[in-house]
Amino acid sequence: MVSSDTTTKPRPAAPQPQLPKLGFVGWIRWAWRQLTSMRTALFLLLLVAVGAVPGSIFPQRNIDAGRVADYLAQHKTSGPWLDRFGFFDVYSSPWFSAIYLLLFISLVGCIVPRTKVHFAALRARPPRAPARPERLEHHATLTTTAAPAEVLDAAREVLKGRRFRVHSHDDASVSAESGYLRETGNLVFHLALTGIIVGMAVGHLFGWRGDVIVPEGQKFASSITTYNTFSPGPWVDSSRIPSFVLSLDRLQADFIRTPGQTFGQPRDFVAHTTFQSDPGAPSAKADISVNHPLAINGSDVYLLGNGYTPVITVRDAKGQVLYHEATPFLPQDPNYRSVGVVKVSALPAPKQLGITGFFLPTAEPTFRNGPASIFPDALDPEVALSVWEGTLFPGGMPQSVYTLNTEAMKQVTKPDGSPVLVRLKPGETYQLPGGRGSITFDSVKRFAGLSVRHDPGELIALVSAILTTGGLILGLTIKRRRVFVRVRRADGEDGAPATVVSIGGLSKDSDAGLASIIQAVHDHLAERKTAP
Repeated sequence: MVSSDTTTKPRPAAPQPQLPKLGFVGWIRWAWRQLTSMRTALFLLLLVAVGAVPGSIFPQRNIDAGRVADYLAQHKTSGPWLDRFGFFDVYSSPWFSAIYLLLFISLVGCIVPRTKVHFAALRARPPRAPARPERLEHHATLTTTAAPAEVLDAAREVLKGRRFRVHSHDDASVSAESGYLRETGNLVFHLALTGIIVGMAVGHLFGWRGDVIVPEGQKFASSITTYNTFSPGPWVDSSRIPSFVLSLDRLQADFIRTPGQTFGQPRDFVAHTTFQSDPGAPSAKADISVNHPLAINGSDVYLLGNGYTPVITVRDAKGQVLYHEATPFLPQDPNYRSVGVVKVSALPAPKQLGITGFFLPTAEPTFRNGPASIFPDALDPEVALSVWEGTLFPGGMPQSVYTLNTEAMKQVTKPDGSPVLVRLKPGETYQLPGGRGSITFDSVKRFAGLSVRHDPGELIALVSAILTTGGLILGLTIKRRRVFVRVRRADGEDGAPATVVSIGGLSKDSDAGLASIIQAVHDHLAERKTAP
């Protein structure tokens, strides 16, 4: 018996592969490839959609600055933080601009190389037919007594009739390809997306928007100082704003009065106006309705909103008029319960008066649940007001015309110490306690919220949107297909010469229609005299 003492030596560890290190240029190339990948482009498209959500949830300054001011007044903690992050100016905020700028770069980076590849494919011939087309997923075979050249000619005929590009690389095969418009549609889709971004950029840089409230019977002369809010683009020359004149003759508002689920819903809004394209130019009549703007000197006037302007007069104890205006009250619900502010700054501080409250087109008479309107039309109008006294503009700071800063004011009370609450119908007057004068509700008018816009990029965006739809339809409906026909000589059962035909086809993705094309080619060739 022989024993041996052997010790197994451990194998040396395999050397780790030395990967090359990316330098500065390498990192730049890696970042560029990541940015221009289709995955990144789709992710940025998702970010654009997600980033646009706050624009539909929160009021936007460029649409309704009054609602933004009201939101900030009601949300004193969260409002300023949302404002810092641009949630009230979503589409002009730095973070949203950064998203669509990166999307633009990503799309361009995707489009350029794909366009080069597509142009090369358009000039290229269909690939050579495989040796055994019958091994493809969709295939068919037949035997015919027709000559190979005759079979190939027949195959070319039927494939050309179905808009295939046909080429023969040898005397025994035919290669055909179709569906080039699929990639063309994809490229058009991406180019059109880029066009939409360009149109948005052009509109943002060179466009402008001004919003104004015009009561019935009043005129509006277009200039920077006459708009309630004016938002010019960074490259807008403010001196070139068109100086047209527009007066609101009447605002027609129709509401459904038939009892039911649609009771009180609006049927139509039409602003009957008279305008002059330039001061001193002849006047013309025009109607502005929802989605039917008035075009004046390259700008469009939209009917953005409507409401009521109670005509309120405030007099002092001697009967002198301190305030007499049609004051816009902003609707807060479908029944047009509206809030507004009257600021009587003709008195010296701290005796200035601030009047705030509700306008109710059809007032609920009991006020059981507070001031409420039961119908949006002015069937039984009433105002419900509270009165404040003090300094309207503490520290000289500007404030919204639709809110009242009561930090330096006290509510006016009756001799018994209860707050003064004023309820007035048209034509009624309320005498304020303490010799402060009187408040008169003279009448009520309607107002039109007009939005005047100039957007030089809208045509670019419109054409791009149409092309986007067309490109998407092409990309989704057209299939990229290849069909191959190969022939070979063989002997028939009676020893006569025959031709064996193999037909095969393939598609880049699932294609239920390819089998019918293979069958059509088979049936067309089978019409020839076949071997018994």
